[in-house]
Amino acid sequence: MDTPPTLSLSRSTFAKLSPHPYLVANLTGQGRSKSNSSPACCRTNGRTPQQARPLQVHPSSLTHAHGSALVRNGDTTVICGVRAEILPVSNIPQYRPRSHGEVDSDSSSSSRELRDYDLLVPNIELATGCATQFLPGVPPTTLAQTLSTRVYSLLHSCHLVDAADLRIWHNPKDSSSSEAANAQDKMDEDEDANSHKEEDAEPQLMAYWVLYIDLLFVSFDGNPFDAAWTAVLAALHDTKLPSARWDPDREMIVCSPPTRSLRLSGLPIACTAAIFVEKEHGDTGGRHWILLDPDRLEETLCREVVTMVVDCSDGETRVRAIEKHGGTVIGRELIRAFAGVAEKRWTEVQKSAFLTDK
Repeated sequence: MDTPPTLSLSRSTFAKLSPHPYLVANLTGQGRSKSNSSPACCRTNGRTPQQARPLQVHPSSLTHAHGSALVRNGDTTVICGVRAEILPVSNIPQYRPRSHGEVDSDSSSSSRELRDYDLLVPNIELATGCATQFLPGVPPTTLAQTLSTRVYSLLHSCHLVDAADLRIWHNPKDSSSSEAANAQDKMDEDEDANSHKEEDAEPQLMAYWVLYIDLLFVSFDGNPFDAAWTAVLAALHDTKLPSARWDPDREMIVCSPPTRSLRLSGLPIACTAAIFVEKEHGDTGGRHWILLDPDRLEETLCREVVTMVVDCSDGETRVRAIEKHGGTVIGRELIRAFAGVAEKRWTEVQKSAFLTDK
């Protein structure tokens, strides 16, 4: 006997045809069978609203880079490489030479140098194949440019990198002492006079390290900023710069071992959530849910996104940045409540292996 046709749709078909009602049904528990033991308020991906995807961090993923890391947040995968290049001060337009004492006495010198001389250069590329909307042979997308701008702004606003680690000095005292150790016993009076002048000279700033921070998305499944920023943090923690000095004989910067790690200030972690409203058209009225670490489907269904960057490395929660795009649901009270979610997320990310003290 033939089975009569049914009018009900399978869950996968329902999700494709009506993603918004399908997500509402899951969050309200209407689309869940009695035998399902998942929480009453559960997203279509099986996570609770305040549950993030598992985070995996693999430092030193690239061989020919001064620092690198591969970060996988669910199905969003990004790899970051940091390449350090030398920028002589002679190549900086309108550069004003300053002594070692002037640099040390100026407390705002570090931030100004990083911005004025572009010592931190992030660039983000969404590779072909990471998602269906990214096609080959096209100019950089608006999303890639926006992410690069946000990473650039956060690098400077958090004062993560100190310009002192990127300065390359020439100390005449060091060069004169090394020359004296290898010189012959007999020296002319003129050479003695020149050496005394060099010993009296102050250190001179000869060049800077420029950090090119390149990010490539291998797989894209939502929440790209959190994954990109985590990859930047991991790669900078992994970055090691060679010892650099000015060679007066060859009039150039010479690099040699050993290497030294960057000194990063604090540990700012980004936490992003999307606000999903019950009504498909319109932001006001009805219920809403704050979905932490949204995937690509949830991002297409949400009009409002909030990102909070917090730093709890010194035992006190400090909000480094807050960004909100679209919508009118999130207000002051919800922002205060979201700070607790961001603090919890900071603890989860901090436990990753790449963030342990060296």
